[in-house]
Amino acid sequence: MTTTTAESPAAPSRPLARMGQALRGRDFRIWFAGQLISASGALAQGVVLSWIVYRLTGDAVWLTVLTACTWGPTLLLGPWAGALVDRSDRRRLLLVTQSLMLLIGLALAVATALFDPQLWLLLALATCTGLVAAVDAPARQVFVVDLVGTGAVASAVGLWEVALNASRVIGPGVAGALLDFCGPSWAFAFNALGYLAPLIALTRLRPAAPVERAAGRPRPRSGARGGLAYVRRSPIIRGLLPMSAASGLIFAMNLTVPSLVDRSLHLGPGGYGLLMAAFGLGGLPGALLAASAPEPTPRRVRTLALATSIAVLATALAPNAVLAVVGMAAVGVTSIWFIATANTLAQLRSAPEMRGRVMSLWGSAMTGTLPFTGLAVTFVAQHVGARTGFSLAGAALLLATAAAWRALRPAV
Repeated sequence: MTTTTAESPAAPSRPLARMGQALRGRDFRIWFAGQLISASGALAQGVVLSWIVYRLTGDAVWLTVLTACTWGPTLLLGPWAGALVDRSDRRRLLLVTQSLMLLIGLALAVATALFDPQLWLLLALATCTGLVAAVDAPARQVFVVDLVGTGAVASAVGLWEVALNASRVIGPGVAGALLDFCGPSWAFAFNALGYLAPLIALTRLRPAAPVERAAGRPRPRSGARGGLAYVRRSPIIRGLLPMSAASGLIFAMNLTVPSLVDRSLHLGPGGYGLLMAAFGLGGLPGALLAASAPEPTPRRVRTLALATSIAVLATALAPNAVLAVVGMAAVGVTSIWFIATANTLAQLRSAPEMRGRVMSLWGSAMTGTLPFTGLAVTFVAQHVGARTGFSLAGAALLLATAAAWRALRPAV
């Protein structure tokens, strides 16, 4: 197996060479292909769940309840999950978490096929997804370093964003088609079957990089406290986490896009899928730009954050569907380029034995805070205006960037 480690020669200077650096390793190629398939299914499931909940209740605030069930466990369990990831064989851990995701998808498919959609059951299964994701998400991010080494992290993270944004095109498209012609159970089954690909990939992977464990194998509680203390001592990571929390609202557009589509743009399910697909399609060049860039700098992160904020605010003001689609594509480019760059910077500036905990706190900030921030934006979208609710994501990122400006200034 070919791997790239921190001790490898300097990364290639040409953009295309840097972009393909991670793909030189056989194991990463196998893992990348499996994640592309499973991410499409996961996005399809998320789109379908959001649409069903919105149609059942007619109230965007219930989308926040769904988000709380899905991502609340990440906030509550994040530090402990990160400590577990730092001490575990990531491949074996992912075999467990990805298998559980498959079973949850099957449960949703069976439940919606045999019965009318029940709000309480959808929320319960979303909670199960969140419990598993609290461990699965940081494990997947750190597992990439196990596969490619720190020298190719920027390439690997950028390529992962390519897969994720391809799934943002494929997933909503598949979800919309299955909803219209087959019903929600087929979309959930599509997600469940998608996890077969990464499970097969995991059985074939044998990372050469040693599993990085914290010294002395600390107990979960002390390990979690250690991660929090480490972040407090790191100005850059401490500045990046609020930016991650603000960007979480952008990547949880299922909270605000339904009401924007329904109340401001006066479109149906097809319009919802179109806007989400435009976001994913725009994200593809953003991910490629991140993968082909040299090692990220704090200055680049804050510049991209500002560009993302402007794109979100401009989209909120779009007067018609055509400009909204263009705006969503612009948000896709800037936000994916920003988040991939910021994620890579956080990983590279973290000590190896703390990387799992840092990435878990990164996930806690991005998705775990959504039950609170999402409640605010959906309340505003419901009672003030859909455009105003949508714009809050851009305003929040703008404020977080201003707060982190000094921490992200270039070293003198």
